[in-house]
Amino acid sequence: MKITIKTIILSVFLVIAITGQTKAQGIPVYDNTNFLSLIKQLFESAKQTSEMIKTVKFLKQAKETIEKVNSAVAQYEAVKEINENNEALVNMVRNDLRGILNSPYIHPDEIDAVSNAFTTIIDGSLRNLEFMNQVLSNDFLKLNDAERLEILEAHRDDSQKMIADITLKNKRYKLIISFREMQDKINNRETNY
Repeated sequence: MKITIKTIILSVFLVIAITGQTKAQGIPVYDNTNFLSLIKQLFESAKQTSEMIKTVKFLKQAKETIEKVNSAVAQYEAVKEINENNEALVNMVRNDLRGILNSPYIHPDEIDAVSNAFTTIIDGSLRNLEFMNQVLSNDFLKLNDAERLEILEAHRDDSQKMIADITLKNKRYKLIISFREMQDKINNRETNY
C-alpha cells in the first residue's frame, strides 16, 4: 500500500517536472490549491483501495470457512445415515434371525447356511464402519474434504444395499417358513369323510 502511494506521488511530481521543462512564453503559473487537492484525492483513493483489498481478503476467508462448514455438515449427515443404517441392520438381524432359526420349519442342516448369510452381511457392515472411522480420524490417507465425502457417500450407498439385501434374505426365509408351514398343515390335516 505504501509503495502504491509513493508511486502515485512520484508520478505526479514527474508529470509536473516534465511539463515544467517545456518552453513557453512567460512565466508558468501553477495553481497550488488544485495540486494539493489532487494529492489529497490520490491519498483518499489509495486508502479506499487498501480497504477494498482488506474486504476482499475477508470475504475470501469467509467463503472458505463456509465451504469447510458445508463439507463438514455433509460428512456429518453421511456418517449419521451410515450409523442409522448399520443400527437398523443389526436390529433386523437380531430380531429376524432369532425368529427364523427358532422356527420348526427350518431344517437343522439349513441353520448354518442361514446364520452364515446374515453373519456375512454384519461382518461387511462392521468392516465398513471401521474403514469409515479411519477415513474420518486418520490423516495418513491425505484426503481433502471432497474426497472424504465421496468415500462416505459410497459407504452410505453400501449400507443401504446391505439393508436391502438383509430385507430380501429375511423375506425369502420367511416365505420358505410360510410355505413349509402351509405344506405341513395340508399334509397333516384331518379328513372328515
